[in-house]
Amino acid sequence: MSSWSAPTYVFNAYENGKQFTDEFKANALESVVDGKRFEEDGEVYHAVMGELNPEIVTADGTPVAQLTNFVVRGADGKDNFDIAFKDAVEEAVLEMEERGAKTTVFTYDLLSKITDVDENGKETVVTEKDENGNDVYKATDITVKKLVNDYDLTCPILRQLFDINSAPSSAHIFGTDSDGYDVLARMMYGGRISLIVGFVVVILETLLGTLLGGIAGYFGGWVDNLIMRLVDIFYCIPSLPILIIMGAFMDSLKMDPYERLLWMMAILGFLGWAGVARLVRGQILSLREQEFMVATEATGVRVRKRIFRHLVPNVMPQLIVTATAGLGSVIITESTLSFLGLGVKHPLATWGTMINSITQRNEDMIKYTYIWIPVGLLICLTVIAFNFVGDGLRDAFDPKMKK
Repeated sequence: MSSWSAPTYVFNAYENGKQFTDEFKANALESVVDGKRFEEDGEVYHAVMGELNPEIVTADGTPVAQLTNFVVRGADGKDNFDIAFKDAVEEAVLEMEERGAKTTVFTYDLLSKITDVDENGKETVVTEKDENGNDVYKATDITVKKLVNDYDLTCPILRQLFDINSAPSSAHIFGTDSDGYDVLARMMYGGRISLIVGFVVVILETLLGTLLGGIAGYFGGWVDNLIMRLVDIFYCIPSLPILIIMGAFMDSLKMDPYERLLWMMAILGFLGWAGVARLVRGQILSLREQEFMVATEATGVRVRKRIFRHLVPNVMPQLIVTATAGLGSVIITESTLSFLGLGVKHPLATWGTMINSITQRNEDMIKYTYIWIPVGLLICLTVIAFNFVGDGLRDAFDPKMKK
């Protein structure tokens, strides 16, 4: 639900949404130290000591703001809580620290939320109202759990409302995740994106490799030397560190998940064409001196047609086998990057991000095995299936490989 840390004084306004100027904050801090009054917008203020923290009050004693080094934020990072709730959190944390405990529970009246279904069957979460139209508050147990430098607050009423991290049931065969999404639906959607990444990257690798490998193999000489040295350079590039650096760079830019997905596919395709180019070049070197190529040269067929109409089609069986076998490795790479938090980002789902979502703490891996084990099995089965397809195509196109 929320977490807090302890920076220097933070201004909590008693009036929700009220903002204070930097000059007001500076004068307020001076008033905390020396007790002097200060004026802003025709109103006189001064600091007094409240029950837990210093407060800024008006001349008639009306509290305006509370100064505290406890910061309470919602799961969305926003400050949406009133001061009474923040005081309750602070008291609970201080009491827990005094006992040397790592967890505690306190009760607080929270705004009740219910699920409303409209005439079209669409579900929305709304505030519960009583018969007089007033908001309904319910006493709720809130669990405070100590992390490393922060404290995590969880609220069971939210867990029930959104069905978060529920175990497998008839309604949700593989349970739900931390966002309340059905894991089975998420697995199917994530598989679609993982397969799209695999196919797009393999197509990019094949196009680039076929183009450069075909030119190198046909022309030979300095053209061949230049392209092959470029291939050697790409073979020497450490792909994983480059991908990790690019992932961190995209994190710093806070890039849109869809744009990030496109860039990731482009980078993977650009880094993986060298193997295809070497394969195409080797095949074309053995084909260009054969009789049908001598005939195309004698009849004046253009160079472009000789390469892409006569040579490349003869390399297609090997290209299909290589592309099929490469699909599995691309899916593994994408899943690894997403697992490390450097690939596809939420809300987009891939198999890697689904496993990453429950690796925050060791107990999560044990508690939520029903989420990551099926996803891991899907990754393994998909990669094995593509490898079998690649082996089958190789045997079909090359009878010498049959056993």
